[in-house]
Amino acid sequence: MFSKQTVAPEVANPKDWSPTSWKEFPIKQLPTYPDKAELEQVYRQLQNNPPLITSWEIQALKDKLAEVAAGKGFLLQGGDCAESFDGCESTKIVNLLKVLLQMSFILIHEMETPVVRVGRIAGQYAKPRSRDFEVVEGEKIHNYRGDLINSINPTREDRVPDPQRLLTGYNKAALTLNFLRALADEGFADLHHPEYWELDFMRENEYYKEYEEMVNSIQKAVSFMETITPNSFNTAQRVNIYTSHESLNLHYDSAQTRKVPRREGWFNLSAHMVWLGNRTRDLDGAHVEYLRGIRNPIGIKIGPNYDLDHTLKLINRLNPIHEQGKIVLISRFGKDEVEKGLPDLIRQIKHEGMPVVWSCDPMHGNTFATNDDFKTRNFDDIVSEIRKTFAIHRDQGSYLGGVHLELTGDNVTECVGGAKGLHEGELHNNYETYCDPRLNYQQSLELAFLIAKEWKKSHA
Repeated sequence: MFSKQTVAPEVANPKDWSPTSWKEFPIKQLPTYPDKAELEQVYRQLQNNPPLITSWEIQALKDKLAEVAAGKGFLLQGGDCAESFDGCESTKIVNLLKVLLQMSFILIHEMETPVVRVGRIAGQYAKPRSRDFEVVEGEKIHNYRGDLINSINPTREDRVPDPQRLLTGYNKAALTLNFLRALADEGFADLHHPEYWELDFMRENEYYKEYEEMVNSIQKAVSFMETITPNSFNTAQRVNIYTSHESLNLHYDSAQTRKVPRREGWFNLSAHMVWLGNRTRDLDGAHVEYLRGIRNPIGIKIGPNYDLDHTLKLINRLNPIHEQGKIVLISRFGKDEVEKGLPDLIRQIKHEGMPVVWSCDPMHGNTFATNDDFKTRNFDDIVSEIRKTFAIHRDQGSYLGGVHLELTGDNVTECVGGAKGLHEGELHNNYETYCDPRLNYQQSLELAFLIAKEWKKSHA
C-alpha cells in the first residue's frame, strides 16, 4: 500500500479558509433561492445531520488513487448523468452496482491489475446548464438543474429553487448508501455465485464466449485458493465501492463539510470524491475556493479550448503540496479534438512533476442531436476517443489510469451503436435520461472489454 502523505496542519487547514468562505466569491451555476431564511434553516439542519461517509474511507480512496497514479491500478468511475429522486429504488441501485462490478471484474481479469470503483451515485443530483431560463408555452421559467435544486416538471412553480430539496437529496443519498453497503457486506459480489452478476443478454454479444471463459477462469481461481488456504476465501465475498458527485450546489456540500477527531483539516462527508466541472473552473470563483480547503480527492474536467497556464494554476491551487492521490485529471475533449488538446497538457504536467491520476471521459465531448431531437452519443465515437487517449498517453510515456463514464444498470436506449447495433430509430424505445444519454448494460460490458484490450497494448 502506498505510504500515507503527511500533510502539514497549516496546509490541510488553510487559515484563510472555512466551509463558507466561498460565499465571498463570484459563483456560477447556482441559482438564487428566493427564501433566504428557509435556506439558512435547511443549511443548519444539514450541518447537524450525521455524516454520510467517513474520513477514513476518504483516506483509503486517496491511498488507492495514489497507487493508480503510480501505474499500479485502474480507476473505473461511472453512473448516472444526473440521479433523480424517483430513481432511488432497489432495482435501479442493484442494477447499477451489478454492471459496475461486472465491468470491474472484466478489467481485473483481463488487465491483471486492481480496479478502484467509484460510482456517480448517492449525490449526483445537480447538473450545470448553459442557460438559466427557458420558455415553455410562452412563459419564461427556470431551467431544470437537477432534483437537488428544482423539479423536472415544466411549470413556473416547480422550477423555483427549493431549499427543502437539499434535505431530500441528503435522505435519498443516505438510503442509497445504506443499501449499497448492505449489498457489499452481504456477499452481493461473491465470486462463488456468478449468477449474481452474469447478464443473460450478454449471450447476444460478440464477446460472450470470452466473457464466459473469464467467469469460468475466476471460478477455478477461487476454488484453487480455497484448496490451499485453511480459511474461507473471504476476500472474494465483498468489494469496496466509493461515491462521487460534481461539487455544484455548494450549499449542499459545504453544510456537510466538517472536522473530525484525530485528523487534520476539513472533509466533505457527503461523498468520497467530488469533481470540478468545465463551467465552474474560475480561479477566483466560489467552487475553486470551496474545493481548495477540503481533504477529499478532487476530479478536474479538462475539455477543448482549455488554457494551459490556467489549468496549471488550478491544480496548484487545489493541491499546493503535490499530495499523492489528490487530483484526478479527467480529459473530455471529444474524438475530433483529443489529439489536438491532450499531448501538450500531458507534457506540461510531467514537466511540472504534478502527481495526478489521468482519466478519460469519452462521453461529454461526443454528444449530438438526431433529426428527431434525441440527444445521443455514438458508441464508436466513445471507443474512438478512448483508443486515441490511450495512444497519446503511450506516445508521451504517461499512464492513462482510468475512465469516467455515464452509464446505467438499466437496459435503456440512449446511446446508438455497440455490438447489438442500436440505431437512431430505436432511441424512443426506452429513453429515460433527464439530461445526458448513458450507456446501457450491454454497451457498458462491451466497452469494458475494449478498454482492457487498449490497456494491454500499453503493457505488452
